[in-house]
Amino acid sequence: MVFYFVSNTVSPAYTMYMGLDKHENEDLIQWGWKEDVWFHVDKVSSAHVYLRLHAGETLDDVPQVVVDECAQLVKANSIQGNKMNNIDVVYTMWDNLKKTAGMDVGQVGFHRQKEVRKVRIEKRINEIVNRLNKTKEERFPDLRLERENQDKVEREDKRRKEQEIKQRDKEDEKRRKEQAELRSYNTLMKPENMKSNVDDGNDSDDFM
Repeated sequence: MVFYFVSNTVSPAYTMYMGLDKHENEDLIQWGWKEDVWFHVDKVSSAHVYLRLHAGETLDDVPQVVVDECAQLVKANSIQGNKMNNIDVVYTMWDNLKKTAGMDVGQVGFHRQKEVRKVRIEKRINEIVNRLNKTKEERFPDLRLERENQDKVEREDKRRKEQEIKQRDKEDEKRRKEQAELRSYNTLMKPENMKSNVDDGNDSDDFM
């Protein structure tokens, strides 16, 4: 089971989701999307919350209010972290998560530590948590199928863009050739490059 939440504090809205337990978290780690941002309470067991970015967005584009909502959500879903004040929540892009064979179920590391960010949460803000919980929806998605479908869409989009680039390049090359031919024709038609039948080096009007 996966729980979905909606952040309506900004427009367009953002979708957040998290697994029911560590086994669902393991599936989310494996079948996340490149557009997902992962959140977790630092150094304390907690839920894994994912934020799905909008098309074309980067982590820098996420409003701080949405980052804070995700942080409040992971804090509220941490048995220990929910009772603590002044905790750090770490977050990074999904493709920075590192999973090795020796790790426990639901445990992750990072490929690039410098790409991991932190946000400090002083205390739980019930207003935020309650607002998100009102949008909570339980689903049983086929995470692998969703990921494969998304990968297919991305491949088709990439192929379409590559074809568009090739077509533009082909059209540009055609225009360059036409312009080169036109310049060559204009050069030939200059007066100094033209000869007439009487322009043979003999200016005499006498006839033999």
